[in-house]
Amino acid sequence: MATRTAAQQREQARSAYDAFLRDCPTNQLLDRLSDKWVSLVVSALAPGPLRYSDLARRIAGVSPKMLTQTLRTLERDGILTRTVTPSVPVRVDYELTPLGRNLALLLTAVKDWAENHFDEVHAARLRYDADNTGA
Repeated sequence: MATRTAAQQREQARSAYDAFLRDCPTNQLLDRLSDKWVSLVVSALAPGPLRYSDLARRIAGVSPKMLTQTLRTLERDGILTRTVTPSVPVRVDYELTPLGRNLALLLTAVKDWAENHFDEVHAARLRYDADNTGA
């Protein structure tokens, strides 16, 4: 078995991502992807491109500031593209990249699971609260 230098060991550790480690970049990526606005934006764009105003209407409760911040972050991460069409008024469309479409499969499945199983989760919460009142 060949021995490795400290530099080679550090390089190997860098290339082997471990999301369970706080400082691992994949941990930080999971933190970003678990944001509810990220999930909803990606799910909303799964069927196809949308304008900013269409996204804002589709995602109830998102503030303009939060929607803009989420869109910029997803564009930076390569999840979506932003296309500006010069017109009056300016038209801005957002569309998932191939990477974003791959992610959409997962996030849309989680969204669908939440919609399909909320009654069960709600019943479990009620049972838990009833069993743990005053504990």
